[in-house]
Amino acid sequence: MQDSVNYQECTKVSLDLGLNPRHLFPCPLCGQGLDVRETKKKKPYVVCDPCGLQLFVRNETGMGRLEQLVSDAEQRDIWARLEELQQQYQKKCPECGHKFWITPDRIKTSWVDGRFVGYRCPERGCQGVAAWDQEEK
Repeated sequence: MQDSVNYQECTKVSLDLGLNPRHLFPCPLCGQGLDVRETKKKKPYVVCDPCGLQLFVRNETGMGRLEQLVSDAEQRDIWARLEELQQQYQKKCPECGHKFWITPDRIKTSWVDGRFVGYRCPERGCQGVAAWDQEEK
């Protein structure tokens, strides 16, 4: 009789990149830390479900570079720095709740005296303005 194999479990093996069992790589679209997984052929990949992104590394050069990036990220604690940047430069619209990165073209100023008001929400039809010092709830 043949043993049953859970293929989903087989594809979620951590890449052997050091002592930390959880290795993260940032999503190139949203910046969220993604678990580095291995295919059955021991090639690394990451999946970002919210963005619909799948990133597979196919050759030895790419695998070496990915291993170095993940290792550097862990040693330099870039995840704390990325979270700090996100807290500072990503705002949430008070009207629609959409999160967005601030850019110079989103700056809203008062038409009366030209003072800085905040950052306009990029969502079409939304008139929300997120203040610089706004606390996220």
